[in-house]
Amino acid sequence: CGLLCPQNYPLYIRSVPTENELKFHYTVHTSLDVVDEKISAMGKALVDQRELYLGLLYPTEDYKVYGYVTNSKVKFVMVVDSSNTALRDNEIRSMFRKLHNSYTDIMCNPFYNPGDRIHSRAFDTMVNSMMMQVC
Repeated sequence: CGLLCPQNYPLYIRSVPTENELKFHYTVHTSLDVVDEKISAMGKALVDQRELYLGLLYPTEDYKVYGYVTNSKVKFVMVVDSSNTALRDNEIRSMFRKLHNSYTDIMCNPFYNPGDRIHSRAFDTMVNSMMMQVC
């Protein structure tokens, strides 16, 4: 799971299990080209329909990469194991909504400076619980 600001530097990246963390960082960053491509292809339709979910960005042999973008152009990227066939598109959508709501709670915190890395126990707990449901 990764949150990236409009300038494409990471605000938050978490992976479970942690032994392949560098591989997931690479996967999240390589997906940014596809996210930008989908955003530009949607153009004004993105603003008009308010459809923030970008869907499946690309599959690999081992993983499926999904994307979501907020109105403020913060990008959410989720990397899921390809062998997890029980995970449907609706569940991915609801996970992104849940992640977006938690991100909104952080943005409402008067002590958080927008653009800083996210260091929140509540956000960590929510992300970890969401990831454990998927695993």
